[in-house]
Amino acid sequence: MQSFIDWAFRDRSTGAIVIGQWPNTPLWIFIAASTAEWLLGAVTPGLPPWLFLGLRIAALIGLAVWAVDEVARGVNPWRRFLGAAGLLGLALSLAGLL
Repeated sequence: MQSFIDWAFRDRSTGAIVIGQWPNTPLWIFIAASTAEWLLGAVTPGLPPWLFLGLRIAALIGLAVWAVDEVARGVNPWRRFLGAAGLLGLALSLAGLL
């Protein structure tokens, strides 16, 4: 079991166990745009639809960039798996299946 944990969660460059980390810029864009869309929809529902569409597009692009970056440059298999899961969830969401 220890060898699986080392393989899945150990950062290959530092040797530290890495499950998560402070969000990077694309993930902050996703979080900020999603939160703004939700708050503006709840507080001021009469805003123009293009504003909500713009926030949704910014959020989705931020999430996609984060996911691709994790798949390509994740520090361990767990992080690459999270990126792949994010891409799958995004694809299913855009296909209307979620």
